[in-house]
Amino acid sequence: MSVYAISDLHLSFSSDKSMEIFPGWEGYVDKIKNNWEQNVSDEDTVVIIGDVSWGMSLEEAKKDLEFINNLPGKKVLIKGNHDYWWSTKSKINNFLKENNLSKIEIIYNSAYKAQNISVCGTRGWLYNSPEQEDQKIFVRELGRLQKSLDCANTLGVPPVVFLHYPPVYGLQESEKIINILIERNVKRCYYGHIHGSEAKKGIVEGMYKGVEFHLVSCDYVGFCPVLIS
Repeated sequence: MSVYAISDLHLSFSSDKSMEIFPGWEGYVDKIKNNWEQNVSDEDTVVIIGDVSWGMSLEEAKKDLEFINNLPGKKVLIKGNHDYWWSTKSKINNFLKENNLSKIEIIYNSAYKAQNISVCGTRGWLYNSPEQEDQKIFVRELGRLQKSLDCANTLGVPPVVFLHYPPVYGLQESEKIINILIERNVKRCYYGHIHGSEAKKGIVEGMYKGVEFHLVSCDYVGFCPVLIS
């Protein structure tokens, strides 16, 4: 029984926003499926760190969620900036139940025990934007991270944080998020959101201020879930 992580699947079974228009994304859905089936068993857990589906509503995301549900293992989802289908916690859980998507869980001010870790986290947001609305969203995301970590503390195993937005990138960092990770004794953080060869020049991999960071965006990890525990 193992835990894996991957982000930015950008599935589009009910949308015309295929990622295949970008270099390196040709046949990406088949790559995801084949790599997943070769590496993940039904006893494993895979954390998907946002940008799951291009669907604009739960109904539009249904085929994408069915695709994920039918892959091996338990799937734990965290919201990304393009997950416009994401709704309230009760609506998502009701939708999953009504459509027999029993192999999917969501992290929403919550945490999930997967083998020997507590899966916790949130989307994150733009931490250096001067716009007041962005600042409000960022503060809300800080609260959601704290609530998720509070839930993780009740599960009896160490927390591992999963954030869609990178809390550190290039020479910039979200001091408030980094401080939360340090104060809450988080040793590992996985993130997504970053694509393309130029953007990847600013990623932080490995130890940073006592926390181990890893990017697991689909194209960065070869469209294959990464073993983390």
